[in-house]
Amino acid sequence: MDETTQKIKAFIVEEFMPDVPVEDLDDDFDLLTGGVVDSLGLLKVVAWLEDEFDIGVDDSELGPDSFRTVAAIKAYVDQARETAHAE
Repeated sequence: MDETTQKIKAFIVEEFMPDVPVEDLDDDFDLLTGGVVDSLGLLKVVAWLEDEFDIGVDDSELGPDSFRTVAAIKAYVDQARETAHAE
């Protein structure tokens, strides 16, 4: 598991799933339909991503699909980093 995925999983578990070991959180577990993250939680995740990875999240990118799973969040972070470095 790469460092970005590890950080994302650790944050999700710490904030929303304290009874679950980090290694038990699958990369493609649906955090929204699974009831782990709600709309308020989604804002918390976005704020953390902006701080932790020094990226900006545009309101137009705030659709739930970008933040539905750990894998989707990681893909979003990777994309945001590439865009930031390209500018």
